[in-house]
Amino acid sequence: MADDMQTNRPWGKAVVIGGSYAGLVTARVPADFFAEVVLVERDAVDEDTGAHQGAPQGYHAHAMLAKGGEILERLFPGLRDELREAGAPVFDYGQGIDFLLPTGLAPRARTGVQIQTFTRDELERRLRRKVLARSEVTLLAATQCSGLTRDASGRVTGVTCRQRGTEAIDLAADLVVDASGRSSSLEDWLGAVGVTVPTKRTVKAKVTYTSMNFDRPEEGHPSHPDYYIAYQMLFAPRVPRAGVLLAVERNRWTCSLLGFQDPPPADDTGYPRFAESLDNPHLAQQIGRRTVQEPTHRYTNVDNQWRPHHAVRNWPDRLIAVGDAVCVFNPVYGQGLTVAAMEAELLQRTLARRSASGKQLDGMAGGYQKRVGRLLLGPWTLSTNSDLMWNPDPQPLGARFAHWYNTRLFQVAVKDAAVWSRFVRVVNMVATPAVLFHPAVALKVLSTALIPRG
Repeated sequence: MADDMQTNRPWGKAVVIGGSYAGLVTARVPADFFAEVVLVERDAVDEDTGAHQGAPQGYHAHAMLAKGGEILERLFPGLRDELREAGAPVFDYGQGIDFLLPTGLAPRARTGVQIQTFTRDELERRLRRKVLARSEVTLLAATQCSGLTRDASGRVTGVTCRQRGTEAIDLAADLVVDASGRSSSLEDWLGAVGVTVPTKRTVKAKVTYTSMNFDRPEEGHPSHPDYYIAYQMLFAPRVPRAGVLLAVERNRWTCSLLGFQDPPPADDTGYPRFAESLDNPHLAQQIGRRTVQEPTHRYTNVDNQWRPHHAVRNWPDRLIAVGDAVCVFNPVYGQGLTVAAMEAELLQRTLARRSASGKQLDGMAGGYQKRVGRLLLGPWTLSTNSDLMWNPDPQPLGARFAHWYNTRLFQVAVKDAAVWSRFVRVVNMVATPAVLFHPAVALKVLSTALIPRG
């Protein structure tokens, strides 16, 4: 399809606001359907930029779930091998992770779910180079957008923006994509033209991340451990401290320590001491063996936030929103990167259908936002049900049941590799949660409730 589109793009110009991960992945899609794609980024980035000021979460551990990795490989063929050559390992989720559940260590057994670990910095740099290498894509860096332009019918016709040191201009577009992240001003822009977005849904996580990169032995060296990830998960209310250690490119570890209302220290004494307080000893062990370390970063803005654009009745034509500009997840569940990739793939399917049928872009945007809303419901429910349980006040029945069921599911999973494998597939978004309620699993889970605790 991409080769055909090279010579037959049905539409003129798309403008993507935001040049971080979600914007880059999304910009790749209209490059197959539009003659020109303009990527507008407020930070002064170029093709060699990785993590940057406008994406402070970029310095912390990021999980690319298996579903997201599969989509990225379809959008950017060869990306996985490029990252592997840079030292980002590829491995089976069950075999390469030392995963401490609240009920004990998960089985170290093959699951068939392949994942890869790398820094957000390296991923974003590779994606930015690939996107900017496209002849259709132009980068406007150090440029701030301040509003939408519309025609007499209310259809969006572009954005008003200003590059640092210049006057504001109106940038015309056939499609505007807001991928500007959690600081998006889209609600204000819509409000200025009489479009009301329902109140944002927020579920507070109250979790602080403190992270650093440090040296890792080369693979094959006797001192390299038999895992690529060591993980202790947060779990309300019994496990308020957690951490994750990821093997990443250039023979490094990325370590993120997490605390619920308990910020992990950033100093060289307090950081390893916090790691030593965890029940998974591997994080403290590897921190203690470091000989080179990079600066420590702290991140506290991890609340779940959902702007319900899908519920806007008079959503303007030729405007869509994706990524954190729509929904922000507590990063502890590793969903954000994958959900943004799923939204990009959804946009690809939507544009392909309209192109194939000869339809114009009018009438597309509202339907796309509704499909994004449906896409978000599953990961939002998973993330917020868990975070709600930190609150001692009574919670919705659904959240309480999910917590009750998961607690018993974990009791089964540490002893049953088949159940653990199902859980892994759900967590990586390559299977729906329904597989965890299959009779073969549910009977085992429910049986734990009947066994008296010693």
